[in-house]
Amino acid sequence: SVSRTSPNLAFVPACHPPDPTEVEELQHFVSKSERLFVMTGAGISTESGIPDYRSEGVGLYTRTDRRPIQHAEFVRSASARQRYWARNFVGWPQFSSHQPNTAHLVLRDWEKLGKLHWLVTQNVDALHTKAGSQRMTELHGCMHRVFCLACGDQILRSELQEHFEALNPTWKAEAFGVAPDGDVFLTDEQVRNFQVPACRKCGGILKPDVTFFGDSVSREKVNFVHQRLAESDSMLVAGSSMQVYSGYRFALAAREKQLPIAVLNIGPTRLDHFASLKLNSRCGELLPLIV
Repeated sequence: SVSRTSPNLAFVPACHPPDPTEVEELQHFVSKSERLFVMTGAGISTESGIPDYRSEGVGLYTRTDRRPIQHAEFVRSASARQRYWARNFVGWPQFSSHQPNTAHLVLRDWEKLGKLHWLVTQNVDALHTKAGSQRMTELHGCMHRVFCLACGDQILRSELQEHFEALNPTWKAEAFGVAPDGDVFLTDEQVRNFQVPACRKCGGILKPDVTFFGDSVSREKVNFVHQRLAESDSMLVAGSSMQVYSGYRFALAAREKQLPIAVLNIGPTRLDHFASLKLNSRCGELLPLIV
């Protein structure tokens, strides 16, 4: 039931097509698994046209000197929040329109077949949800939700977009390039007059329901994912270099439990020295070949 759409390869590092031996090895790995634990990263969404941070030659860190906002800076500084939300407001229509690619759809189908026990994504783009995955944890949250730091009230990001438009009827800005998390690049001059709404219930600070850099994933969520891993018999990492500890800790736990680990990622990862299997292919090209 996987629909085949042409991938957008603008942000995908160059790589060779899957080697028949690689296909056979991953097929054997998946066939032996009965309760597969899958962790995905930015490399599964690059084929949907969303750039990542670390890919060689095409990642944000390679192309620019820009870095994502830090949690402490967002909480502390009204001007940082103004800059963040102005950029996010401009980038939102494009970011929210991205659609799942073949790799997302394959993992959804594995879940339906009972092969995939649990999916953990480090991405905040909602593409697994759009694909129809249900047995899933969004480790770092999701850009499609916004909450109040004071009272905890949640609203949809699409609803907040309407508030922005009402507050900034004449404000316009042209973006200079897109970043991974729905962000775009604007000058300080462009963001100076941008108005940011407060929480409608209590007047508190609104923040995307995502874990910014410098913040940590909640203990409850981490424990929940460890429980799902404990029920699993193997681990597949797809599209992640696992450089961020919040995800890497689960690979360390899988190694401790002596679970077989397969890694599908273009370029090196932190798991390469202890993974049972390392495959250097595009997720959207190799995963559909597995029966």
